Amino acid sequence: MAVIAISQQLGSRGIELGELAARELGYRFQTGEQLIAETAKRFNVSAEQVKLFEVHNPRFWERKTDSSRYAAYYRAVFLQEAAQDRIVVAGRSTVNFLPEGQFGIRVRTIAPVAERARQVAKDENLGAAAAEKRVRDFDAEVKARIQTLFAKDIDDPSIYDLVINTARLPLAVHAKTLATLATRIDDEGGAERAKSLRDAAIAAQVHAALVAHPKIRDAQMSVNCAAGCVRVSGPGLVPPWDELVIGVAQTIEGVASVEVGAEEDPITLTTS
Repeated sequence: MAVIAISQQLGSRGIELGELAARELGYRFQTGEQLIAETAKRFNVSAEQVKLFEVHNPRFWERKTDSSRYAAYYRAVFLQEAAQDRIVVAGRSTVNFLPEGQFGIRVRTIAPVAERARQVAKDENLGAAAAEKRVRDFDAEVKARIQTLFAKDIDDPSIYDLVINTARLPLAVHAKTLATLATRIDDEGGAERAKSLRDAAIAAQVHAALVAHPKIRDAQMSVNCAAGCVRVSGPGLVPPWDELVIGVAQTIEGVASVEVGAEEDPITLTTS
């Protein structure tokens, strides 16, 4: 099994690369925008609200908990897709939601500013100066937002398995490289890895359902899952709140049992 998650600098053609790699592999392909649209539909929020969690640095009137909630919704949708196996997703924050372990490939596409500005000018029908300003402003905004939400530097190469400069070689060549890596992961297989990814998806679904509930929403909690057995822990989860949490978690497909107040396991999702 393999999941390819692509984070792209604006104008670095990550979506095009993802489409080519998916075609080479016979994988499904989705963009971050498509996942955002599905997230908005599933959780009854606007696409703009979901998009804000990863694009813009928080304004003074925004609560960090709001962004964390939208991020939880997006993560639930992404991991549910990823658990179905063999997918390429090109979206800025997607790599941050792929669990640790050999579940797939975290990719960052980059290119020189001048190359990216030319691409943005073409894509968005902008003048050269406006396109370069858009690239630089967007880079700064996204970098600050990812740092705020995930405490990560989006430009740190160590958080990716592969960093690709799309200006150096044809995209088709890079797509074949990704296909080779994904095929190697598929060949190695591993039922346990598939189970772990399904557990991560279940934990994400439960976490999203809890933060979406109006009576739970901003409560501090962590959610983990092993073999379908969900554990939720956090301060204040005492009667009657524990029963409410159990009831919400039991609505999620794949949940075999629910325990409140258990010790944390390795696959952990935490609200802010």
